[in-house]
Amino acid sequence: MSSAATTFAQSFFHGTRADLKPGDLIVVGYQSNFTDIKPLSWVYFTATLDAAIWGAELAAGSGPGRIYVVEPTGPIVDDPNVTDKKFPGNPTLSYRSIDPLRVIAEVLQWQGHAPERLQQMRDNIARLKAAGVDNIID
Repeated sequence: MSSAATTFAQSFFHGTRADLKPGDLIVVGYQSNFTDIKPLSWVYFTATLDAAIWGAELAAGSGPGRIYVVEPTGPIVDDPNVTDKKFPGNPTLSYRSIDPLRVIAEVLQWQGHAPERLQQMRDNIARLKAAGVDNIID
């Protein structure tokens, strides 16, 4: 066994319905996948595949859900929509940046959530929207 330290790079993911290619940039100024508010001034991403799967499954649009491995091009911060509202301490490893994300690769094999679980999440989002609390801290 070697006593030398090994460096691992953190992987980040972005779930969407957008059809992107390696080298493309995901930039600010697009509508949220979850609300009808103004275009966002942040790009959102995660270090967990499960959170990216939710993003791909719940994204607006009619194309297939896609998950990309992305690389931030600037500073990143915790996503306050998740860390402050739902999961203090950021166990979902959800982040955002005002700088673009560079697409590195597409995750081609991933398992979506069960249809009934996905419908529960959609129902929860619809309830929040009906109650007027579907805003995003942007």
